[in-house]
Amino acid sequence: MQVVEAQVIEVFGARIPTIGLGTMTLKEDVCVQAVKTALQLGYRHLDTAAFYGNERENGEGLRASGVNRNDVFICTKVRQGDLMPDDFARVLEQSLKNLQLPYVDLLLIHWNNPDIPLKLSVGALCKAKKDGFTKHVGVANFTTAMLDEAWAVTSEPLVCNQIEMHPFINQDKVLAASKKHGMAVVAYCPIARGKVPGAEALERIGKAHGKTSAQVSLRYLVQMGVCAIPRTATPEHLKQNLDVFDFTLSDAEMAELKKLNATNMRVVNPPHAPKWDTP
Repeated sequence: MQVVEAQVIEVFGARIPTIGLGTMTLKEDVCVQAVKTALQLGYRHLDTAAFYGNERENGEGLRASGVNRNDVFICTKVRQGDLMPDDFARVLEQSLKNLQLPYVDLLLIHWNNPDIPLKLSVGALCKAKKDGFTKHVGVANFTTAMLDEAWAVTSEPLVCNQIEMHPFINQDKVLAASKKHGMAVVAYCPIARGKVPGAEALERIGKAHGKTSAQVSLRYLVQMGVCAIPRTATPEHLKQNLDVFDFTLSDAEMAELKKLNATNMRVVNPPHAPKWDTP
């Protein structure tokens, strides 16, 4: 079993592998096998959430892989309906039971709840770290204003903001805000839920490097200093998604992909989403 040396982004003592496995919608044995295969291929970053209903399978895949748990960076999240302190603690306890782990490496507020003060939700997040149930804490789907508000009330460093990011969306404002606070950015849907394959510019640039359009999208994010958590259960795609560290996009190629941001295509925009920053 060859382990690919994972690139990492270090913030506030957290070492977040640049490419991870997103597991939303992966269920039952499909999820177990995807996690097991990914870890055996060299992945060292798993992303799950209470809402995904697959924390148990992530834990099973981890144990089946034979990879040492201490070598794997595991993230889970608490949903917007469970952010009051008592609910937060209960959901986190269940998450750890599902994973069969005493702690996770990163715990996120999955979506903010405007009806629950950040002082309470972020307070519950920080308590989870103080109690030893997570090594690091952060947020997901936070806007620039929400980041400022969260940092004003947090007692622990928020190591990342997990957001939708790919070449077809402009996230410059929230990227800058995250950077201002010293946070890492973790990109979900980095292949835009299948919109990347077939896109002319990405296909053409990929061909020039002997890579797929999906690999180009991931490389674009890596070169921007962003972590990415593509989701797939296909062994060949798992391998390809990790294989993005042996080529570099030119300044001209990066600029061409940056222009695609103007499409401003958001593939995740549920009813409970915040009022997003405009480009």
